[in-house]
Amino acid sequence: MATTLIRNATIFDATGAKPFQGNLLVDGNKIAAVGAAAASAQADSEIDATGLFCMPGMTEGHAHLSFEGVCATENLITPTPEEQVFTAARGAKALIEMGFTSSYGASEAKLRLAVAVRNEVNAGRLPGPRIRAGGLELSVTGAMGDESKEHDLRPGGPSQIVDGVEEMRKAVRFQIREGIDNIKLDVSGDPFYPSTPGNSTPMTFEEIKVAADTAHGLGRKINAHTRSVEGSKHCVRAGVDGLFHCEFSDEEMLDLMEEAKDRIFVSPTVGLLHQIMTGEAAGNGLSAEIGGYMGIGELLENSARTHTELRKRGIRHLIGGDYGFGWSKQGEQAKDIALFMQYYGYSAAEALICATRNGGRAMMDGDGLGTLEAGKLADLILVNGDVLADVSLLTDHGRIALVMKDGAIQRISPALNQSHHSPALEAAE
Repeated sequence: MATTLIRNATIFDATGAKPFQGNLLVDGNKIAAVGAAAASAQADSEIDATGLFCMPGMTEGHAHLSFEGVCATENLITPTPEEQVFTAARGAKALIEMGFTSSYGASEAKLRLAVAVRNEVNAGRLPGPRIRAGGLELSVTGAMGDESKEHDLRPGGPSQIVDGVEEMRKAVRFQIREGIDNIKLDVSGDPFYPSTPGNSTPMTFEEIKVAADTAHGLGRKINAHTRSVEGSKHCVRAGVDGLFHCEFSDEEMLDLMEEAKDRIFVSPTVGLLHQIMTGEAAGNGLSAEIGGYMGIGELLENSARTHTELRKRGIRHLIGGDYGFGWSKQGEQAKDIALFMQYYGYSAAEALICATRNGGRAMMDGDGLGTLEAGKLADLILVNGDVLADVSLLTDHGRIALVMKDGAIQRISPALNQSHHSPALEAAE
């Protein structure tokens, strides 16, 4: 297997240790040595990373690969699957180019979009991150995602509507048969659906529990859109793996999450709320004033309160989520790192761990991804500048000097490519 030595980098290994200057050796698709153990290593090729910040690849923790310039559910429903698979492929490419080497799927505009892109990425025919493919959201009649009216039925998206335990069991089995890795439930309401506001819980505990049991029985993960207190409690008790949003809370819910902190992951998706309330979405017809009428400001306040407390209790947060709207492009998810610091009280290093180590552990069982340690999978990036001093560097395409996934270089800057050489070949010459 080919070996690559990265020399003289500032290494942030995401273990909780302070950054240090040193080398990192990649052998095949794994990290072979870091720091002193790699100091005298020889390799097939070397990269001079002087002045560069070496960190694990990031994980988009709530991915909608097929969302691109979305401003209304019509943008998800009306395009054909043939068109939208290209959209999803562009989303995957945008993520890998910005240092996101993993994509933890939430849901897509059509059932198999992320499955098709995942398979092509795995076969080496498309650029993209590791992908846990999400499918259609599973919702219930009249709740978030149900776009139908009696006079205007809208089957086929953006959700699959099920009612009752047996329908839910069959729907989960069906999605898994079609290749879905991550099942997603719409447990609570949402401000974009006035008949079921965010603090409502239209899905029953029994429906959630059978979905979780069925997914786990077939070796898949299950996630939930849950903003309400009761919805989040139901999810934790039912065994849901990933909880998205979770703005409303009470002491019992916080205690339940703390008890389950070694099992669950939580993706606050703060970016969407922040973007609306700061006017970033105004150009697409969603001003801060409209956001206020919708209750987005209240959600943001509750998000800050709830997730600050969850941080203190050691809950594993993931960055990302709900990017791909008209005002938020795929690949910009690293903006959430600064928002985690602003709203939840994370330090820069702690927020980077949310983006790297926590994401790696959500992607796969065990501890094989998300940190720069010997034996881990070689997903890493090199950034021009001190990321701990300025986390916004991760949102600058020109600052991402190298992206490596599974030991293979996915992207390298022209300047850095000039330092990428083979000592063995040079000696032979």
